[in-house]
Amino acid sequence: MDCADGKTRLYFPILSAWIADHAEHAALHGIGSKSCPKCEVPSKELGGNLWKIYEARDYTLYWEKAQEQETGEAGIAEYFQQVGVKIGRNVFTELYRVNPADLHKPDHLHNIYLGLFKHMMEWVEGFLKKHKLQQAFNDAWKEILPYPGFSVPKRAYREVTQWQGKEMRNLGRCISAVLASALRNPHSSQHQDFNISLKCVGALVDFSLVTQYRSHTPDSLAYMERYLQRFHQTKDIFLEFRTSKSTRAEVNRQDRELRRLNGKSDCSRSPPYLCCPTPSAG
Repeated sequence: MDCADGKTRLYFPILSAWIADHAEHAALHGIGSKSCPKCEVPSKELGGNLWKIYEARDYTLYWEKAQEQETGEAGIAEYFQQVGVKIGRNVFTELYRVNPADLHKPDHLHNIYLGLFKHMMEWVEGFLKKHKLQQAFNDAWKEILPYPGFSVPKRAYREVTQWQGKEMRNLGRCISAVLASALRNPHSSQHQDFNISLKCVGALVDFSLVTQYRSHTPDSLAYMERYLQRFHQTKDIFLEFRTSKSTRAEVNRQDRELRRLNGKSDCSRSPPYLCCPTPSAG
């Protein structure tokens, strides 16, 4: 490769990072969608104890375990299921001086804007719908005034069908103020819930802003830990709106089953000519 001093040198590149979203990392590392590419945290403990240290992933060990499975070793499939691994060998296995567990690097676009913010806004939408404040949020959204470095939304919030990174970045700059405007003048029964929801959203926004510092000190890192801890302590206010795809599918299945059973019971109680018409003799 050509160097800055004009000389040509022999290089041996070493892969040190792979920037991608979680779905891509899950496919690259051969792990489940609810597994971490860096450590063996159980899926049920995700978002739980922030300061608990989990065993780092050893992909070389997984590859050795996969070879044991080919020889008929019992219990390997159960072991993979326990650690959240689908396959024993990923695309980074056996690369020179590369530890696959160290390749995952968080970035603002995938982890915060298209990750945390996207999920948070789904929770906020459900929260606003429950309290019938969607229109108030939309009105406040459309009244945002321009200022340097900020792009004013051109459409109402509910009219945006696909969010890009730049739009999510702008949302992070104004969501606290817009949500506070929509939740003003609460009833006595809503006051506590509204305060907790604002603290939760504000903590995530503050965390994202501090992560953008070019350099960090012990104080800035302490602020980040404090904001992240506050977010996890208050996020249960949105718990009823944090449903997974499997949960929604199960709810829809149960709903269809209830409708089917109700239809049968109504039919059995009603006269035949009302629910189950039969063809005439002619």
